[in-house]
Amino acid sequence: MNLVWLGLILSGVAVAAATGRAAEVTDAAFAGGKLAIETVMGLAGLMALWMGIMKIAERSGLMEGLAALLRPLVSWLFPSVPKGHPAIGAMLMNISANMLGLGSAATPFGLKAMQELQELNEDKETASEAMCTFLALNTASVTLVPGTIIALRATYGSVNPAEIVVATVVASLVAGIFSVTLDALVRSFLRARGR
Repeated sequence: MNLVWLGLILSGVAVAAATGRAAEVTDAAFAGGKLAIETVMGLAGLMALWMGIMKIAERSGLMEGLAALLRPLVSWLFPSVPKGHPAIGAMLMNISANMLGLGSAATPFGLKAMQELQELNEDKETASEAMCTFLALNTASVTLVPGTIIALRATYGSVNPAEIVVATVVASLVAGIFSVTLDALVRSFLRARGR
């Protein structure tokens, strides 16, 4: 992948030099760098605020409460995972963290869940049904607090950066339902074909 990026950069510089536009490429590179720094600095404060709020939610037990509410759904979605198995707990914490917009906290829980699911997997070379379902659910996770999007909108001067919350909840809920439904349909199709 690094070679692809290197090739793109070198070909861009070569074309700019050949067409006499090297100064424009240099100006665009500096302008892009400046914009990147401005965006990062604008996001830093807002992300610190949201991460602080989410850390309070985590320490207050809100994540554990949300996990307790989700336990019946997760047990239904993952019938092959024994009740009380560590994979269930890791999946619940991952889903709860994603719902609360704690992507950085969700990632370690997701990795732990996959490790635990791999322990249950009989065929170590192929992902199990539970692993595929968890990946589908995690990829299209329902988000209740889209902190990153709110921070980006605030950075770029949105009058009401949090107005995206309802649309995000609806869109992520539809995506989550669709991904789990499609996972179930594909799994039943493959079972019918004997795979």
